[in-house]
Amino acid sequence: MFNTSEFIILAFIICLAYVVRGITGFGSALIAVPLLAFFMPLSTVVPMIVLLDYLASLSHGLHHRQHIQWSLVLPLLPFSLMGIALALYLLGTLELGLLKQALGVFVISYGIYSLLINAPHQHRNRLWAIPAGSFGGLIGALFGTGGPFYVIYLQLQGLDKTAFRATVASIFLIDGGMRLAGYTVSGFYSKDTLMLAAIALPIMFTALYLGGHIHTNLKPTIFRKAIAVLLIGSGFGLLLN
Repeated sequence: MFNTSEFIILAFIICLAYVVRGITGFGSALIAVPLLAFFMPLSTVVPMIVLLDYLASLSHGLHHRQHIQWSLVLPLLPFSLMGIALALYLLGTLELGLLKQALGVFVISYGIYSLLINAPHQHRNRLWAIPAGSFGGLIGALFGTGGPFYVIYLQLQGLDKTAFRATVASIFLIDGGMRLAGYTVSGFYSKDTLMLAAIALPIMFTALYLGGHIHTNLKPTIFRKAIAVLLIGSGFGLLLN
């Protein structure tokens, strides 16, 4: 399937992506999907990363369940579901080249946003659930990278650290479950995709463990800036590829 050098590169990409997730709690798909798309079609990459992300969320668990802000989560769900349904339709009808270019534009945009903005101003309006849920479901199902929309939505609500982590974890589990169901029903989990995910599992769990130990010694703001530069570079690479 892959030669030795390609396998080493793919393993490094997955390791990097889940070290990031271990440190920040999200962002693995933003790293893994655009870089893996150089070696595999998006129709394989995205379902595989969504599956790995869901298992990563389960492994972390919800240690602060009592702090989940369900009043913020529930308004997202119908719009997330609509976005996922649209994405499943687009995955079956759009050219892969167009999808890759769209992914490149999205990754560049988010990378620039991460470089320029430290934290969004608070706007405690539940109506933000409409764009956050819609784009989170759509972009998440298309590219496996819907997390930033949910993260920004919760940042706008001004949650404290514990409530933020508990609530975003619950969103990832619910949204990820809907995407997994959609991919399964639509037939995106082939034997090859499941085999790749199985091979990636030990790399993912090792990276999560490393990320969890690194985060106490590394300033998150500095790390996010470095990742933003990587995202911008990978986005331009996708546009030029």
